[in-house]
Amino acid sequence: MELPFGKYSSTSTQRTPRIFLILVLAVTVLGLIPLYHPFNWYPTDLVTQYPSEISPTYHAEEQKIKIKEPETCDIFTGEWVWNPDGPYYTNMTCYAIHEHQNCMKYGRPDSDYLKWRWKPNGCELPIFNPFQFLDMVRNKSLALVGDSVGRNQMQSLICLLARVEYPVDISDNPDQAFKKYKYTTYNFTLATYWSPFLVSTKEADADGPSHTGVYNLHLDQADEKWTTEIEGYDYVILNAGHWFARVSVYFENNERVGCRYCGIPNVPELPLTYPYQKAFRTAFKAINNLENFKGVAILRTFAPSHFEGGEWDKGGDCVRTRPYRSNETALEGQSLEQYRIQVEEFKVAEKEGKIKGKKFRLMDTTQAMWLRPDGHPSKYGHWPNANVVLYNDCVHWCLPGPIDSWADFLFHMFKMEGTRFPEEKLQ
Repeated sequence: MELPFGKYSSTSTQRTPRIFLILVLAVTVLGLIPLYHPFNWYPTDLVTQYPSEISPTYHAEEQKIKIKEPETCDIFTGEWVWNPDGPYYTNMTCYAIHEHQNCMKYGRPDSDYLKWRWKPNGCELPIFNPFQFLDMVRNKSLALVGDSVGRNQMQSLICLLARVEYPVDISDNPDQAFKKYKYTTYNFTLATYWSPFLVSTKEADADGPSHTGVYNLHLDQADEKWTTEIEGYDYVILNAGHWFARVSVYFENNERVGCRYCGIPNVPELPLTYPYQKAFRTAFKAINNLENFKGVAILRTFAPSHFEGGEWDKGGDCVRTRPYRSNETALEGQSLEQYRIQVEEFKVAEKEGKIKGKKFRLMDTTQAMWLRPDGHPSKYGHWPNANVVLYNDCVHWCLPGPIDSWADFLFHMFKMEGTRFPEEKLQ
């Protein structure tokens, strides 16, 4: 019989020193591990002040997917169901949480919002498995293009993957809005590109009538900050939405065609739907015109805000503590219009893309997130006496929180990508 440290002897005198040596080595190694654990490298202000809140033990490497996943199942239509196993990380176990979404750190008193998972009608959606996910994306790359909700998604994914590995920052741009990470064991690259309008934009006034800036949008010119970067990526997720509510002036063919709340004489006011549709049309067209882009373009649909009792700058807040049932509410108003525009433009781009050998996929998160008014930071993105502009945040999502379900969607979509017809995968 062989052991790692040599031959096994039947005499006790030969056995005892080796057993003693093994015990000494084990104690030494266990004593050294905490010294090199990566959490010791992160600044203390990233760690919660509530050490009793610890993630449950999670043995993802031992889990097996036992649920049949028919490709015909619509994973985006369903309900939120109770999940006593959540969350799968906390701000003690993840350094990547943006301060303004760190609801645990800033004392959010309830925790039920952490205990729900998305259940599609007619099938099951497996919980995100970080080990399997990283195996699927080995030697691949993923870019997220859009606004701060896209950054919110990237940080959620980093936190979920932290149970396996921590990425190395390989950013080649000093701007914090453009980050690139490498999971070295898997040769997987994860990046984010800041482009909240997706089209060419210039800030014309840092203040403006609503004190949120004035932006000149060239609706027929895609933003080169991302279009010149994505050709080498295997997956690109696009998103945009909330920034279109800001004061903006719109240009086409370098001519001013209208604005939103700009107050410029003889410049017509245009509804938000006008620039929104033009921007997505331009963005999708840019992807279809990228000759060297061979990856999968994914539209992550609009994630609605949940202000109640007023607008964001007029005391509006989001204080609900449980999800809606699908029969308790319906998407409406501006959120519905933006969603419809996205899906309409996506279908046009997808049809054109098939002719050009491009691949488009829809990550339809809108309905699921509309049902989660309980998942926003509200006032728990800063200390009560912080020297910041005290608006309640009902746009972004607490981490951990409902946005972690987007990894479940992405996990399923990547698995389905491997089952598509060979001729499509070879395009």
